[in-house]
Amino acid sequence: METTSSLIQLIEESIRKNWNLDAMTDYKGATLQYKDVARKIEKMHILFEHAGIKKGDKIALCGRNSANWTATFLGVITYGAVAVPILHEFKADNVHNIVNHSEARMLFVGDQVWENFNEAAMPHLEGIIELKNFDLVVSRSQRLTYAREHLNEEFGKRYPCRFRAENVSYRREEPEELAVINYTSGTTGYSKGVMLPYRSIISNVVHIHKKVGLKPGDNVVSMLPLGHIFGLVFDFIYGVTVGAHLWFLTRMPSPKIIAESFAEIRPRVIACVPLIVEKIFKKNILPKVDNKLGKLLLKLPIVSDKIKEQIRTQAMEVFGGNFIEIVIGGAPFNPEVEAFLRKINFPYTIAYGMTEAAPLICHSRWDEIQYTSCGKTVSNMETKVLSSDPERIPGELVCRGMNVMLGYYKNEEATAQAIDCNGWLHTGDMAIKDAEGNIFIKGRCKNMLLTASGQNIYPEEIEARLNNMPFVNESLVILAGDKLIALVYPDNEEAFAQGMDKKALEAAIEVNRTELNKMLPAYSQITRIKLYPEEFEKTAKKSIKRFLYQDIKE
Repeated sequence: METTSSLIQLIEESIRKNWNLDAMTDYKGATLQYKDVARKIEKMHILFEHAGIKKGDKIALCGRNSANWTATFLGVITYGAVAVPILHEFKADNVHNIVNHSEARMLFVGDQVWENFNEAAMPHLEGIIELKNFDLVVSRSQRLTYAREHLNEEFGKRYPCRFRAENVSYRREEPEELAVINYTSGTTGYSKGVMLPYRSIISNVVHIHKKVGLKPGDNVVSMLPLGHIFGLVFDFIYGVTVGAHLWFLTRMPSPKIIAESFAEIRPRVIACVPLIVEKIFKKNILPKVDNKLGKLLLKLPIVSDKIKEQIRTQAMEVFGGNFIEIVIGGAPFNPEVEAFLRKINFPYTIAYGMTEAAPLICHSRWDEIQYTSCGKTVSNMETKVLSSDPERIPGELVCRGMNVMLGYYKNEEATAQAIDCNGWLHTGDMAIKDAEGNIFIKGRCKNMLLTASGQNIYPEEIEARLNNMPFVNESLVILAGDKLIALVYPDNEEAFAQGMDKKALEAAIEVNRTELNKMLPAYSQITRIKLYPEEFEKTAKKSIKRFLYQDIKE
């Protein structure tokens, strides 16, 4: 894998080599083998050719993870078009804007999201194809209509005998060629189109190949949305290049669905956001551990190896019991949950990055990573911390190298703000970097709270402690005047189970505040906790959209 500079070549070779292996399965649904995927790719090429799609034209995809979504994506890039994956969780007006801004000629859409869209709001599209059965639901082109109606006939003409592995022959891309425009989920309220060249994607794939080590036929559950670059590259594109069998849950990955599906699928590698791991440990694993023992595990350095092994085995089984490691990324990981995992020797690791790096900046194997670190700088990249003392004083983390984007689509001003004149991509994250090269993220630059006394406060560190306290689902720390206030979305289900009314719940949360302040320095004490009535609005990476909550008054 390290000897090739062509992503398309890797895909072609994998399809040929793994022709008769299972490639993609919609959980509780149909399975495509690699030869079936190749056939769909070939039909996609015929459709594009007859519809007049040219190299470099934009093709948008918006839908839940599915086998047909992935086959379509592969058809787009191997043809020479530019893929524009759009998060299915985006609201309709945002999808309309992205389709228009990207100048997409066609849109492939999932049936569950299509009903919310308005084709009149996307006037430049030549056609809209529904992903479930590839039905042409909107056509503004006679060529496209003809191509779709006669697709099987044209395929038969081109391959009158049988479509075989030796018929799979794709183009070769240039390293700087645009492969994907991925629109950020945006914690700042609007999306930017990140232009990712082929070199950035293959650089990530080569690094993952070195560090993870999947084999042909290994099962991978694709939980992260394919409209986001972490899931697109780490699960899907990497998985396809090694001949893995990708499974799509086609629904929200709740702890119940994960427990059911993972027991059947027994995946070899699991990539997910921290929220999923934290919820599963809170709901499925910790309740099985005696409360006194749980407290001992969290607080004492020495606990019986036999007891730790029992808990580790239980935890492994919840995730299918067959995985090499769980890769956690997309948002900060709770340090107390991480401490628990380390005590039981649970194989987790952290991947840190951003869409603009396609996505990896830091990543280490689970047996190499340091506590609360996001690992070391990945292959083909360099990093530095903009600080007078990078090992002790946090500064902005910047990076440059093969993974970095070309820029933001049709937005030179934003590109100039993100990538400086020396090629350094500014992450917007505050970090320190130790002598061994381990990087520790402290928080977002823009999230840092500056008090009147000049103290820098990283709210994520306070929130991580608060989120582990009784009756707290999630929290958000804001600065009102010169006072720190915590907004808490409470665990009403747990409170109800314990027979608590609103007044009793507020009293319990106030106890949390008192206990929390005992752990915090004087300058970062929480003055008040305000209960919030609903879950905080989040991006697809499950990061809270903080900008929505900054104007809440004390």
